[in-house]
Amino acid sequence: MSAPAPWDPGSASRRLVFWRHGRTEWNRVGRFQGQQDIALDAGGERQAAHAAQVLRHLQPDAIISSDLGRALNTALALAAHTAPAVVQDKRLRETYAGQWEGKTFAQIAEQDAAMLAAWSAGVGSVRAGGGETRVDVGMRVAEAVNEAVQDVPAGGTLVAVSHGGAIRAGICALLGLPTESWAVISGVSNCHWSVLQESPDRHGRPAWHLTQHNVGLDSLPTGPVEG
Repeated sequence: MSAPAPWDPGSASRRLVFWRHGRTEWNRVGRFQGQQDIALDAGGERQAAHAAQVLRHLQPDAIISSDLGRALNTALALAAHTAPAVVQDKRLRETYAGQWEGKTFAQIAEQDAAMLAAWSAGVGSVRAGGGETRVDVGMRVAEAVNEAVQDVPAGGTLVAVSHGGAIRAGICALLGLPTESWAVISGVSNCHWSVLQESPDRHGRPAWHLTQHNVGLDSLPTGPVEG
């Protein structure tokens, strides 16, 4: 039997939509945000409003969001068109990046080139700026999503609004990819989204499958894929 179509509303399996927040000024200038609470800029607010007009057609059964303002306000743009209220979850925050936070990527490359190269290559043991590893982030994001989806009915949709690095790590953790291969999944641009669908694995057990990645309204400006 073939797997259900990823957008088939009649599917008995549940759908998970990871949605990255809209652009911020720090995204625009290439500054590492990490867990700094940086607001959407005017362009990011427009991105969120426009993307919400598309995502509302998914009729989400639940919306969860990082509590950082850039993600939360993106989530609220969707909630304005849908029934479920936004539930905040700190586990969906971006990577805590220690001494890298607030610096531009050019500054990090100049001051900490070896660590940045290893982290960018997806080495799971590297602590970004002395903060979290990608594995740390992936585990907490996956935990948050797996808990939230338990309250989503069969055939329903969960939208999780988060950050570029956190989404990539969460996807890799949910797919069960070996840590050394995490770099094969690209980051997610501002206000773009990725879709995972429940489908039985070869043993008949429920598992997540990536069906769409980094999808968005490409006419809109985007920022760096981390943050």
